[in-house]
Amino acid sequence: MSAGMPMTLEIPARAKTRVTGEELLALGDIGRSELIEGEIIAMPPTSDVHGNIESNIDVALKPFVRRHKLGRVMTGEVGIYIRRDPDTARGADVVFISNARLAQRGKSAFLDVAPELVVEVMSPEDRWNEVMKKLADYFSIGVRLVWVIDAETQSVYAYRSLTDVRHFTAHDTLPGDDVLPGFVLPVAEIFAD
Repeated sequence: MSAGMPMTLEIPARAKTRVTGEELLALGDIGRSELIEGEIIAMPPTSDVHGNIESNIDVALKPFVRRHKLGRVMTGEVGIYIRRDPDTARGADVVFISNARLAQRGKSAFLDVAPELVVEVMSPEDRWNEVMKKLADYFSIGVRLVWVIDAETQSVYAYRSLTDVRHFTAHDTLPGDDVLPGFVLPVAEIFAD
C-alpha cells in the first residue's frame, strides 16, 4: 500500500464487521483513525509542521474563547459523530464548540453535538476529494465554519458551505465571522515556527 493511502485497521476476529464509536474507543490506543460507516480507517501520524500549525491555532483561539466565556476549544483529532448505525466519527484537528451546544451534549465519548468551528490541517497525503467529503459530513450535522489550512501554500480556505468559500493568504487576516465575533488572526501567525 502506498504511503499516502488510508489503511484499514485489522479488527480482532471476535469483533463485528462494523464497529460502533464506543467499540472503537474500547480498543484503546490504536493510533490515529476515523470511523467511516462502522469501518476503522487508520491514518498515518501527522508531521511536526502539522502539529505546529494545530498548536498555533489553539494558542490563538483558546485565550479569546476563555476571555469571552464562549465555550471550549479542543485539539488532537477530536471525535465527532456524523451518523449512527453504522457509526461515522470524524477526527478534527481543532474545534470550537459554544457553551450552548456543550449544554446539549450527551454522554458519548465523542462529540454528539456539532461544534460551530472545525479546523482541518492538510497533510501532504491528503486529497482534496477526501477533504471535501469530510467537509460535507461536517456541514450535514450543523458545523457553521470550517477552516482548511494548507501548509504547502501557507493559506487558509474558510468554508461556510461547500460552495461558500473564501481564500486567505499569509498577507491576510482570518476573521472569526459570526461564529467568533471580534476574533481575528493574521494568517502568517498560523505558520510561524
